[in-house]
Amino acid sequence: MTESGTVKEHEGVEGYLEGYAEILTGACVTGRNLTREERAALRSRGERAAEVGIGLRALVRAHLSAAQRVLPGVPGSAAGHLLSAVEQAVDAFAEGHERAQRLAIRQEEAARREFIDDLLYGRSDLGRLAERAVRFGLLLSHAHAVAVAQGPEPYDDGCAVTRTVESSLLARFGDRRILLTTRTGRLICVAPEDEPEVLTHFAEQAYAATGGQVAIGRAHPGAGGVVHSYEEALNALDLAARMGMGEPVLRAADLLVYPVLARDRQAMADLVRTALGPLQQARGGAKPLLDTLAAYFDTGCVTAQAARRLNLSVRAITYRLDRIHRLTGADPGDPVQRYTLQTAVVGARLLDWPDQPL
Repeated sequence: MTESGTVKEHEGVEGYLEGYAEILTGACVTGRNLTREERAALRSRGERAAEVGIGLRALVRAHLSAAQRVLPGVPGSAAGHLLSAVEQAVDAFAEGHERAQRLAIRQEEAARREFIDDLLYGRSDLGRLAERAVRFGLLLSHAHAVAVAQGPEPYDDGCAVTRTVESSLLARFGDRRILLTTRTGRLICVAPEDEPEVLTHFAEQAYAATGGQVAIGRAHPGAGGVVHSYEEALNALDLAARMGMGEPVLRAADLLVYPVLARDRQAMADLVRTALGPLQQARGGAKPLLDTLAAYFDTGCVTAQAARRLNLSVRAITYRLDRIHRLTGADPGDPVQRYTLQTAVVGARLLDWPDQPL
């Protein structure tokens, strides 16, 4: 610190020592402890000092220096009590300082949580939201994308998983207008569109820490764009659960066909009922044959791979595909007919059929 900076700090600290020398002298002369009123006054000064941003180290140093100046004027028989009086005074002052710091932290956390809630749910005036965003490192005039990670258990801001992912992001990217938070037990990262590597790294670290799935929404401009991207990521996680997608990282941009298919629920239900309804006539119901079709299409229509996925023999898979052909009249091996069946299988997954009636 420069000499001028030291002088300014000293002048600022001295304003919080008023009456301190008299308190020490009075305690030493009588050999008493500090009174309740004296402790309360010191705590109050500590709070005020914290509120204006004066550090505790400088304040403690000033209290010790003031005690040294008091010492020569204390009678010899009372000098031994000075250290005890200083200890009581500094303890009360530091208690007030720390209390103000804790309050400031709680207020900051509350403001941050309120901002995050407003940001992710599209609440509050967009102009005001953009102003508040600057305080937390976001420029909402730019486009942002959101990644959401979920695991086998819920996560909050203070848990070890969150701290691990946050430390990794800070170590690699520093402060690059990144917002990391938690919401409904999930880890959430908001990053600018022009830094896609941030969300990629977040996805890698979050997956490594949670063993769950991470979904990344597309980038959209403005405060409303953050909400849009967040909802895309949530929808991708929901879709993965319904479709049985086991990929660790899901990108909403790669899954756009599914919302399109699900947009007209009635039309999709009609397709599933028409194309796959006859499978309910099979012994054991439609589920085993539907699982066979799903595995067959997911493996690129390779019978041997589908058999391995279902722990069946190739002969069993071939028999089931032939049974599907006979029941539905559509051949899974025919390119034209396969498209109808595959779309119907996707629809069945989206509608949770046959577990749920159409």
